[in-house]
Amino acid sequence: MLTQFEDKMTKTLENLESEYTSIRAGRANPNILNKIKVEYYGVPTPMQQLANITVPEARTLMIAPWEPSLVKAIEKAILNSDLGITPNNDGKNIILNFPELTEDRRKELVKDIKKKGEQAKVAIRNIRRDANDGFKKQLKANEISEDEQKDNEDKIQKLTDKYVGLIDKAVEAKSNEIMTV
Repeated sequence: MLTQFEDKMTKTLENLESEYTSIRAGRANPNILNKIKVEYYGVPTPMQQLANITVPEARTLMIAPWEPSLVKAIEKAILNSDLGITPNNDGKNIILNFPELTEDRRKELVKDIKKKGEQAKVAIRNIRRDANDGFKKQLKANEISEDEQKDNEDKIQKLTDKYVGLIDKAVEAKSNEIMTV
């Protein structure tokens, strides 16, 4: 019974970590393009399926589409995204230059990181609440004893503490990465 709640908590943590990969830290990271979809024959398609993405320099990404006709569509998708970077196009490739982050922008990003971490903690606590409600229903239906209910509540609390701690570590690690010049 507890494994389903632990799976949900694991997914919450994984979701947070995937959101963190899309936050740029002044260095070029191909993962920031993960959420961008490109119109390809009328179908929104992930950019990784349409182009080769490389990091030629620390603050530069190069996107080489497999079909030259995709250059304009990829450029449009980047402009419409919330990346805040203007793509440069040489006819065959698209180059993204990442500017150095200002101190204010770094602080803004750290606030956003903490906010996302807080949302993940709320999600973890909601999973704990759902689990405890389930245990109470089982007790009312005489499916488990009071001792089993207390034991399950203790276990779910330990899981909650563990995942909240992991979220705190993820928030701290990403905040440090952003604040490192």
